[in-house]
Amino acid sequence: MNTMKHAMQRVVVALFAFMMAAAPAMAGQVSMSAAASLKEALNEMTVNFSAKHPGTTIVKNFGASGALAGQIENGAPADLFISASTDWIDYLMNRKMLDASSKKDFAYNALVFAGTTPKKVSGMNDLTKLDRIAIGSPKSVPAGDYAMEAMKKAGIDQKLAAKLVMAKDVRECLTYAEMGEVDGSFVYRTDALQAKKAKILFVVPENLHTRVSYPMALTVNGSRNADARAFFAWIQSGEAKSILKKYGFVLK
Repeated sequence: MNTMKHAMQRVVVALFAFMMAAAPAMAGQVSMSAAASLKEALNEMTVNFSAKHPGTTIVKNFGASGALAGQIENGAPADLFISASTDWIDYLMNRKMLDASSKKDFAYNALVFAGTTPKKVSGMNDLTKLDRIAIGSPKSVPAGDYAMEAMKKAGIDQKLAAKLVMAKDVRECLTYAEMGEVDGSFVYRTDALQAKKAKILFVVPENLHTRVSYPMALTVNGSRNADARAFFAWIQSGEAKSILKKYGFVLK
């Protein structure tokens, strides 16, 4: 009996030691889920933040806003969510998964049409001349949703329906355009500025779609994480805003 008791004690002590050893690795960790179009800007921000806060690790998860919202809803770790549309912030807000008091507008963008096609494309009506057009899947990619809205308002959605190539996020759209797999893609201006081959053929008129905005909020768990709150505050700082401007984002 004593042997069993001592064995149990050793197990408890070993488990406690393991937990204590593991605890520091978790300390200072912030999990961020953000729209794919913010990747370069946020990567630079996290480098600058980490230089000032060496004890904090930022775990980044980039993707389509709808896909990220689904992951958070299904329990994926996230302290902070930055979406490329208000719809997915509202989706999680309605499910009580975000801290409502923390909701802020992070930045704004413009929707453009970019590609390598030799055909003259200078406006929405010229899209009917093309054979293949990439957009992000409207069900989960805000850029695709904005594009569909613009096509409908321009009265060309039916003419373009058979020409559309769906992509998992806005970066995949840009890749299709860069590789010449499509005549052009609907992407954000900031994405097109990163392109090596694809050129901005025209800016989609803002009166054809909802303004491209990037709302953000802490999750309920994130609001209890002091490091997440500190990072959330820092990405609203002047230094962070300068980085956003450098990558072509609009702040008002």
